[in-house]
Amino acid sequence: MSDMPSISPSFLRLKHIIGDGNTPPIIPISKSSWWDGVKKGKYPQPIKIGDNITVWRSDDIQQLVDRMCSGKNAS
Repeated sequence: MSDMPSISPSFLRLKHIIGDGNTPPIIPISKSSWWDGVKKGKYPQPIKIGDNITVWRSDDIQQLVDRMCSGKNAS
């Protein structure tokens, strides 16, 4: 058992959300479709944590999946 506290929510990289061949997707769409949805406000806005590091909050992605599964508009 680890003494490290659990931190929630966590950050997800794009490869964790849409998959990358090694990682199964949470939302199976293309990279260009994802970024178009972000631009249009359909998907959550990213957080830049470094020059080449963009992440999304896991709770934002969970809310998006929940809306998609309930049949409600994803935006």
